[in-house]
Amino acid sequence: MRAAVFTELDQPLSIEDVSVVDPGPGEVLVRVTASGVCHSDLSVMHGIIPGGTQILGHEGTGVIEKVGPDVSGLAVGDRVIGSFVPACGKCWYCLRGESYSCAETYNVMFVPHYTRSNGEEIGGMTGLGTFAEMMVCSQFSVVKAETDLPDSVLALIGCGVTTGVGAALNTARVEPGSTVAVIGCGGVGQAVIQGARIAGAARIIAIDPVAMKRESALQFGATHTIDPTEVDPVMGVIELTGGRGADYAFEVIGTAATIRQAVETARPGGAAVLVGVPKLTDDVPIPAFSILAGKRILGCIYGQANVRSDFGRLISLIEGGMLDVGRMVSRTMHLHEVNEALEAMQRGEVIRSVLVD
Repeated sequence: MRAAVFTELDQPLSIEDVSVVDPGPGEVLVRVTASGVCHSDLSVMHGIIPGGTQILGHEGTGVIEKVGPDVSGLAVGDRVIGSFVPACGKCWYCLRGESYSCAETYNVMFVPHYTRSNGEEIGGMTGLGTFAEMMVCSQFSVVKAETDLPDSVLALIGCGVTTGVGAALNTARVEPGSTVAVIGCGGVGQAVIQGARIAGAARIIAIDPVAMKRESALQFGATHTIDPTEVDPVMGVIELTGGRGADYAFEVIGTAATIRQAVETARPGGAAVLVGVPKLTDDVPIPAFSILAGKRILGCIYGQANVRSDFGRLISLIEGGMLDVGRMVSRTMHLHEVNEALEAMQRGEVIRSVLVD
């Protein structure tokens, strides 16, 4: 099968023919029908998220082609959405409604299911590897999807939509009538904006230097935009909120500077919600008085989602017209165009590109 393999830092992915093993106990073989191209894929390529040679892609959907022994609740022909954090349903975290911290995470993420032509055994990103025609993964890493929604829409539920909408609804628990600021309006940022709109936020301020992203944010529910290259974003939010700051400030980029900016943007007693993925070595100096003033700093893993229930909830929101994922797809492309899709994302030309079979 063909797959896009990460082999070297800061270099394009290698489109290769690789062989795939049969699914083992508790595993399934999935024919990938659509894969979103996410900024976290770029983060691996640039070393922000560490990782060796692997098939990239962690946001996707497909159809089960084969099931291994001891698989339950899944069958050949089922449509499934990949979950980049597994949900075993049995561990300490899952039993407490915190499957985004599932104890099986690292047990399934690094299993080698593929072999390159040189004999090297490799795995798929986060235990998936959606930049491929097929993937073998744990049954804990897929959720059955009973819907007629198109593959390009289902794919984005696997990461960006769940992370962003979940950040607003689950992590922050945005209240009706509140003011929200979103720093970074790519795919996840646009999903945060939609989540805040669904929650009933009265004012949603989108902050991004790219005009296309600011314009898209207005379509998805933002009420105001700020170009941080022209206006100090912290002062801009403070001016729009009667001198207070935002009730909720979401950071969706993952740099020390924008994390600090989110804390400064939140009002006293408000919340800074950290959604972007920073470097493991990054430290962020936070003024102690910000904490004394009652500001809360909330970390957000996968939108604090319990995927076995939240994926279905998101599907219902899409089917009911409350969540617009279709317009988040800027381009549909094919596997051999994955490097072009990554470059377009890095240049700020798209909200999301989706690779379809």
